Amino acid sequence: MAQRMVELIEAKRDGAALSADQIHWFVQGVVEGRIPDYQSAALLMAIYFQGMNRQETVELTMAMAHSGDILDLHDVAPVVVDKHSSGGVGDKTTLVVQPLVAACGVPVGKMSGRGLGPSGGTIDKMESIRGWSPELDLARFKQQLRDIGLVLSGQTSDLAPADGHLYALRDVTGTVPSTPLIAASIMSKKLAGGADAVVLDVKVGSGAFMPTVEAARDLAQIMVEIGEDAGRRMAALISNMDEPLGYAVGNALEVKEAIATLRGETTAGMAVPPDFWEHAVTVAAHMVLLAGRVPSLDEARSLVTAARDRGDGLQKFRQMVAAQGGDVRQVDRPELLPQAPLVETIAVKRAGYVTRIDAGALGWTAVRLGAGRAEKGAAIDHAVGFVMPVKVGDRLQAGDTLATIHAASDGALRDAEEAIRAAVTLRDEPVEPLPLFYDMLGET
Repeated sequence: MAQRMVELIEAKRDGAALSADQIHWFVQGVVEGRIPDYQSAALLMAIYFQGMNRQETVELTMAMAHSGDILDLHDVAPVVVDKHSSGGVGDKTTLVVQPLVAACGVPVGKMSGRGLGPSGGTIDKMESIRGWSPELDLARFKQQLRDIGLVLSGQTSDLAPADGHLYALRDVTGTVPSTPLIAASIMSKKLAGGADAVVLDVKVGSGAFMPTVEAARDLAQIMVEIGEDAGRRMAALISNMDEPLGYAVGNALEVKEAIATLRGETTAGMAVPPDFWEHAVTVAAHMVLLAGRVPSLDEARSLVTAARDRGDGLQKFRQMVAAQGGDVRQVDRPELLPQAPLVETIAVKRAGYVTRIDAGALGWTAVRLGAGRAEKGAAIDHAVGFVMPVKVGDRLQAGDTLATIHAASDGALRDAEEAIRAAVTLRDEPVEPLPLFYDMLGET
């Protein structure tokens, strides 16, 4: 077996394509523990440098998807629609999109993960709500999907277990930013999770894995093709992450912003950022469209907006929180969510146009405040973070609010202030605002 693994490593090292048999043998060996980590890591590095063609990527995805359980949710939902974001700073989209889509009559059962590094995790955000738990077994997952049409749970080790093992290796061997490996990781979990249709939100920019629109488009195209080859309906949005999405960065702060967005009004001092609402309604509309609920994207947008305006989306969110043990008083009164002991607003020191925001640097600023984790298993502080109502293209005057920082200590607050100021570039010349979306692929 060791000799055969060497043959795979050498073949990929030299730029050859691996056969379907070789790929499936490798994935099975990973799950069964027959292949040592050092050989798996060597193959991952060879793939990182040499890449994979479309057929190899499809075979790797399918092998990983079938390395564990394959969910079938059709006994509780005739069409299962899922979404996936490649991660970003201030990306609380799931908290708004899921309940809105469910309120449109499209059941949504989603498994999400925790954050690592500058990209926040959906589960971490939701755990800002006292008592809320992502731990659901399959029977309870299905029952809740049947009862209220909305579930948000943690990822189970029974789905695509090969991905969990390989991702852990990629994380410590510098092979995470590989397009075929990213595509296989994302799509294997989506296919194993039982989705009939998937909307992908692929981020591009300083706060994302993909540094350029071209790289993001390549990744999105591969994932759309993998899904379509597997018989799924697919859509992909290429979205901007050269500035945080919305204003809030930090777990409880993002939950407050999500609740305000579902209400459509300022809530607990948290405003509704126009960019975040437009992003959320666009993603939700594509999910409703792929589910076949309406025949056009315009009608889907109208349906989603009406669900928000009636308060149905907020009610779905409240039902999900209650069903999973959360304190709904914190939904009704978001000021009861965790609050940092130190809150300070910092002002712009000079007039000018915002020409650049380093979203990646701001993500790491949130991590250093305690809102994220630099390594797996680290504890996080749900209360800390910052709210920055500033976007590229804005004209600011000296004294305008740059950000409001929520910190656990004065030292952390001062460090965050310095980092936030350094992440925002002001110039005298005006610039155009950044687009929310650069491209849309698949069934759009």
